[in-house]
Amino acid sequence: MDKSLRIALLTYATKPRGSVVHTLELAEALAELGHQPCVFGLDKDEKGFYREVGCQTIAVPASPCDRGIEALIKQRIQEFVDFFEGYFTEGGAEFDVYHAQDCLSANALAELKQRGKIPAFARTVHHIENFKSSYLQDCQEKSIYQSDRCLCVSDVWQKALDQDYGIQAHRVINGVSQRFSPMATGAESALAESYGIQTGDRPIYLTVGGIEPRKNSLRLLQAFAEVRQHHPNAKLLIAGGATLFDYQDYRQEFMNWAAAHDLEDALILPGVVPDEDLPVLYRLADGFVFPSVQEGWGLVVLEAIASGLPILTSNQAPFTEFLSESAACLVDPLDVSAIAQGMNNIVKPDIAQTLATHSAPIVERYRWTTSARQHLELYQQLLTP
Repeated sequence: MDKSLRIALLTYATKPRGSVVHTLELAEALAELGHQPCVFGLDKDEKGFYREVGCQTIAVPASPCDRGIEALIKQRIQEFVDFFEGYFTEGGAEFDVYHAQDCLSANALAELKQRGKIPAFARTVHHIENFKSSYLQDCQEKSIYQSDRCLCVSDVWQKALDQDYGIQAHRVINGVSQRFSPMATGAESALAESYGIQTGDRPIYLTVGGIEPRKNSLRLLQAFAEVRQHHPNAKLLIAGGATLFDYQDYRQEFMNWAAAHDLEDALILPGVVPDEDLPVLYRLADGFVFPSVQEGWGLVVLEAIASGLPILTSNQAPFTEFLSESAACLVDPLDVSAIAQGMNNIVKPDIAQTLATHSAPIVERYRWTTSARQHLELYQQLLTP
């Protein structure tokens, strides 16, 4: 592709969630290939994107909303629409490609297309939710059916789009940044102290993504309680948690269970961590635990592998698309005892070394430059009459 493309990438947030990380990494890779991406993200706290990137980013103002999830989604879609209406009116440059990374921003682009403001748009389906709300389900279906081309990041969702929607999605891969590495930088001791990690606090189990139902957090906690019977000084560090949805009831159930089983002091819950801390946290951990029941792909699993950690995750797609039993401890995510047994196993030195050795080559297959080239193939199809 000789022409340098102007590419608008839209994401629903500026905080580090999987699709947001994907968007920023993709944008940087596209820029490195000579294109001109710009990432637009809804910014509800006026702090901008969680990290700086090597391309243009624009934080789209988003106001508070306390009228329920449906009202929130409607407002967020309208905020994107209003922003672009003003952007174009004030002489903002048009783009060759408009690409939504989620249901919310795709609905905004669908509205802009209907108004004749943009010619077409693509939409990446990271995963498909089973919404109870008919409005949210309609939004999801609209975002899929009204896009001019769909992309997806795993075989399982490519098949779901084909079987459930009759859509042939363009398959792309995720990648992993080279800043995730097992090589110590000297920042480990200071960060451990700042997070309250003591010398004898071992093993340390890390998971990233916050406390929410699809992360299977409560079963992970229950499994951790069993692990503490064998490792009384073990710690469970749960990083992240920025999300559009309110999981307060689930989080409260999690904390109540922890309190009832005297686990509060064994938990480290920093919430969203500074971007520069995350690679160091991986290196501080002894094992990465991610028994999620639904994922688009699991970027954090790749980050943990790149950091040299032994992995425990769910014995289901999409994880089984790139992980074998020799590269990770794959468990039934609904079986608490199986999770606990796996957690005990991955911190045994011989098993940890074997898993890390077999998983390390996986990283080379997942680079953002490769993903960017795959995206450019799709963009060319959109631009070809």
